Amino acid sequence: MNSLERISAALKFETPDRVPVIPQIFGLAGVMAGIPVDEYVRDGLILAECQIKAIKKYGYDAVFSVMDTSVEAEAVGAILEYKKDMYPTMKTYAIQDKDMIDHLVLPDPNVAGRMPEMLKALKILRSEFGSAHLVVGCVMGPLTIATQLLGMEKALYLAIDEPEVFITLLDFCTEIATQFGLAQIQAGAHLPLVFDPSASPAVVPPQFFKEIELPQLQKLCRTFAEAGSIANWLHIAGPSASILPFYPSIGVDIANIDYYVTPQQAAEMLPDMCLDGNIKSLSFIEDRPEEIAAKSSELLDFFESRGGFILSSGCEISPQSRPENIAAMVNATKERG
Repeated sequence: MNSLERISAALKFETPDRVPVIPQIFGLAGVMAGIPVDEYVRDGLILAECQIKAIKKYGYDAVFSVMDTSVEAEAVGAILEYKKDMYPTMKTYAIQDKDMIDHLVLPDPNVAGRMPEMLKALKILRSEFGSAHLVVGCVMGPLTIATQLLGMEKALYLAIDEPEVFITLLDFCTEIATQFGLAQIQAGAHLPLVFDPSASPAVVPPQFFKEIELPQLQKLCRTFAEAGSIANWLHIAGPSASILPFYPSIGVDIANIDYYVTPQQAAEMLPDMCLDGNIKSLSFIEDRPEEIAAKSSELLDFFESRGGFILSSGCEISPQSRPENIAAMVNATKERG
């Protein structure tokens, strides 16, 4: 089996030749190639070349065109600060006042900000790998885009004080994610990963998620599926157990689980859904390779009879991580055949 066939088997709860393994390597791919993170996140060619080098060296199952959480916000008008070898930070939010919401202009993914660079990377990666490896794009979830446009505190206060205005903003953010995701599919992504950290129960209550964000994610997943995405992959890190029961109604096919959620919890709540996770991201910095191998083996043992599993980190593997720990996780699956 090639990597895409292996992942397709996991999605269908069929038996692959080995369990798929997908380290969530973004900026770390640049670091391992000697490229500063601030350069990696601004150049699609560099991003693609680093992803290619990393997957060829370690032999895992997916490549990513992922930059950071502020790509959409920057395309709308946010001003970011780029520091040497770091992810960008927010300098000026795109929305200074709620009255600006009615005048926002939808960014064109082909010309706005760094969106074209992500599309460039996807075209290169799909040309390089075809359908041998999973080629993954990325969009922020609607709530995450909203908090990146307005700031977390202002966004949540707006949701409480003027819910109608907030829904207007959220509709706009859903359209940003929709158009960017569709452009990624057209550029060659097998699927756009939906990354929605602001939707975590660590940030908003589960009832808020159900009433406000769930309908937006439903629209997004339905549109991507209709456009040819091979699966809807939702990534909400943190203590997500309380919102996992909503995933089937959203249309999720792959549910990311972070280390806060035990494999037992996720398997009980989502018995028919492919799961990916859940090694603690910090472990790739702090632990020794043999510890990563042991944690990988525990997960492989647990899911052996169930199937429907992709071995992965619970969230992004930090650029400060030890590369030998990547090899340890990947080898854990290959040693089982």
